Amino acid sequence: MNEQKQLKDYQLDENIQMFALLKQIDSRVTNSGKPYLAITIADRSMEISGMKWDSNEAEFKALEAGQVVFVKGIRQSYRDKPQLKFLEIRPAQVGEPQNVADFVPSGPIKAAEMEEEVNTIIFKIINPTWQRIVRFLLNQYHEQFFAYPAAKSNHHAFAGGLGYHTLSIARLAQSVAKQYEQIDESLLLAGALLHDLGKVIELSGPIATTYTVPGNLIGHIVLIDEQIVLAAQELKLDLFSEDLVLLRHVVLAHHGQLEYGSPVRPLVQEANVLHQLDELDANLQSFANALDDTNPGEFSGRNWALDNRSIYRPMGN
Repeated sequence: MNEQKQLKDYQLDENIQMFALLKQIDSRVTNSGKPYLAITIADRSMEISGMKWDSNEAEFKALEAGQVVFVKGIRQSYRDKPQLKFLEIRPAQVGEPQNVADFVPSGPIKAAEMEEEVNTIIFKIINPTWQRIVRFLLNQYHEQFFAYPAAKSNHHAFAGGLGYHTLSIARLAQSVAKQYEQIDESLLLAGALLHDLGKVIELSGPIATTYTVPGNLIGHIVLIDEQIVLAAQELKLDLFSEDLVLLRHVVLAHHGQLEYGSPVRPLVQEANVLHQLDELDANLQSFANALDDTNPGEFSGRNWALDNRSIYRPMGN
């Protein structure tokens, strides 16, 4: 077995034999009453799901999401998406790869570098109320902010993706504020740095990421608004001052539409800009993910994050 070979390198109908991270496993029953396992594994190149038929309870109990496993299977395709037919799966044994971090994708910028740039950006928030709130919350969730993904499986779904996505938007926000003088740069930057911070509560972490109970029942937008309120109370700030209401609005409206999870649509220009920048950065990352799995001169499989479009990769890319 070639230990350096990644999931992405296996071709259709090729036999897979490798170590990987077990991201999700569920025990299910067919219509005829036979048990089977629904499994998702991953390495640094991609994640892939599939079924293992003819399983038993002992096999299921020996496996747990978040552990390194050895798998054998066949690379297949279902509805233009990669799928794996699992033939064998077991926990890694003594002497075999055990370090989960070896199988978790990470962002292009190290945490220390992101932290340094974020600290520089915070100094550009000249409004004292907004800067105090941002500092308070980024200090409170410092470790998670630079380690967590920005999503379970869509854009920036890698370790450090939350900090990287946030930093990307803050960079774009500075360019927009420079181009359009009517934009309040401090408000836009404060909103950019805080808008997705609720994901440190919504998501379980960078390993075998799942949604937490608060994540499923409340969602990151309301969760971060709650944290802003709690921070304001701790700092003895007037919760209904215009500064705090504006900051909360910018964060609450960043998904743009009620049906996309925002409890209010953008009603100030900084909120609207943040929504557009969030969409831009998320879409570009989704394009990058799709193109990375596509050969030049070919179309990708349909991508849910891109409105189910098949993306073309030009020959020169």
